[in-house]
Amino acid sequence: MKFDSHRSLTTLLLAGLALASPLLAQRADVSLKLDVVAWGDEIRGLSLKPGDAGGITALPFRYSEPVTYSGPPIMEIFRTGDGDAKNLPAPTADDKKHQLHPLPVEPANAISPDGQPKSALALELDKRRAKQPSLVALAPIPAGCTRATVLLAPVGNGTYQAYVIDDDPTKLPLGEVRVHNLSTYEIAVRCNSGVSKTLKTRDAFVAKAPDGYFIYELTYLQDGEWKYQENNVIPIRPTDQSQVIVLSSDNAFFRSGDGSKNGFLQIVTLRRYPKAPPKPAK
Repeated sequence: MKFDSHRSLTTLLLAGLALASPLLAQRADVSLKLDVVAWGDEIRGLSLKPGDAGGITALPFRYSEPVTYSGPPIMEIFRTGDGDAKNLPAPTADDKKHQLHPLPVEPANAISPDGQPKSALALELDKRRAKQPSLVALAPIPAGCTRATVLLAPVGNGTYQAYVIDDDPTKLPLGEVRVHNLSTYEIAVRCNSGVSKTLKTRDAFVAKAPDGYFIYELTYLQDGEWKYQENNVIPIRPTDQSQVIVLSSDNAFFRSGDGSKNGFLQIVTLRRYPKAPPKPAK
């Protein structure tokens, strides 16, 4: 089958390097609609302007209500308390270990005051937080983007790494699937009995879903050996924008009532309905 190329998350995050360039100031403001998704536990009390009441909730691994943003191309995300959250459990040490770990978006040539390598975007966040402590993430919006998914991964100290996915319909057509590798392992995905596609961390590609089904086989590379995980079928409606994300997480979201977890890697499917979702059958 034919695969459509798509900019990987790594490419999008490299936009953060523009922070060191005077050209950034010359970029016009952007305007788009976006969905904010939590990469771990639910995040409440978020806003896109300082001082707002914090009416945005990022749900774990699924879409909530979309929001509209107009402003600078490096979008600021703020957090004021937990909104209406009550007794949200703190992530365990195991959660912190296995949730998505942000990876360097540039060579380790920028050093934070504590001597640890940081990206230009992370250093810029530290700088801005000195003046705005409620600022918790910076999200570089790709040029020309009018629809996006923003994934917020916890990185400690109450801050988040924002992964931005450009969901313009020309880049992710309705009825097709974008597959992301956000695990720390190289993976191979064989789709619809076709050619196998190898993805390094943060790579992505767009695949067809013939007759409304995305059929895949998943293997991963561990200690120099390819290991088989699963084969599965995901129904894809022709009216949906669909993302299939492979990650490595021990978050409670992926555990059953008895604490067990299915599979070494986890699979998340995000579905957006550009049109009204279909009514349930009577």
